Amino acid sequence: MEIKIKRIYNTPSASDGTRILIDRLWPRGLTKAQADLDHWLKELAPSSALRKWYNHEPLKYREFQQKYLAELSEHDSLESFLEFIRPFKTVTLVIAAKDAALSNAHVLQQAIIKRLGV
Repeated sequence: MEIKIKRIYNTPSASDGTRILIDRLWPRGLTKAQADLDHWLKELAPSSALRKWYNHEPLKYREFQQKYLAELSEHDSLESFLEFIRPFKTVTLVIAAKDAALSNAHVLQQAIIKRLGV
């Protein structure tokens, strides 16, 4: 299985495989047709409180990672998600954030890779 990350504002492609939006809020300025998503899983997004606290500030990233993973484990969201994506060959985690390396998508991607060994 391949786990990719892509900004929702970038053009969708066939190589994206299953496209899953993992943001709590719908991205500004896009229609559902333009987004070309297979799924929107809001429950995988950081809580509103965590998202607002983090505010994509690089110095808070390490702590954000820990808090976000704790949120996922509290509600078994990660385990449910892993079972959901198992059958797919390619999964693209779609986000609106400008910097994917400092986003919830990167944290989730690393957790998937660690848990599934992909």
